[in-house]
Amino acid sequence: MTLRNRVTPFGELVADPARGLVYGNRGCLHDAGGELRRAWQVRRWIACRLEFRGRLRRPLLQPGRYTELFFLDEATALAAGHRACAECRREDYVRLMEIAGVARADDLDRRLHAERLEGRARRTHEAAFAELPDGAFVVRGGDAWLVRGGELLRWTAAGYAERAARPSGRAELLTPPTLVDVLRAGWEPVVPLLHPSAGLR
Repeated sequence: MTLRNRVTPFGELVADPARGLVYGNRGCLHDAGGELRRAWQVRRWIACRLEFRGRLRRPLLQPGRYTELFFLDEATALAAGHRACAECRREDYVRLMEIAGVARADDLDRRLHAERLEGRARRTHEAAFAELPDGAFVVRGGDAWLVRGGELLRWTAAGYAERAARPSGRAELLTPPTLVDVLRAGWEPVVPLLHPSAGLR
């Protein structure tokens, strides 16, 4: 059975057999039977390495433990509002905190929570297309599109699909502004920032 533990750039949890390149969690979202009961439990939404110090939890969705989530790549995790884990991605976490200009993880998590959600609904922001860095996500026609050079690439759970020219004007920004600033600063994380399907032609 395909588990509903893949995360879209909108932060939604979907079932898809494709493998993700980044791991993470936002608390315990499932019940004792493994059924998802909530979209998030805590403000601390993190993105982790797939492997760290030989840790491997099997089976997934164990009762009372956090719900294991998977992302296509780091850009997808950032768009969903997840930030680098302070344990398995310590260097990324320290640099993120410096770029964000905060000293405490709770302060960053509180800011990101306000940027990604409005009540329980997904929040978007307005930005100029010309000012968006590679790795940011925008919404077009109800779909999530990755900004990559002079193009936009449509997200799917298996990789990036069709491409379109980056337009001018204003964008409906999906990636939280704090994390857009991180991308703009030149983000080279220990996890894959972009899935191979996003390669430039």
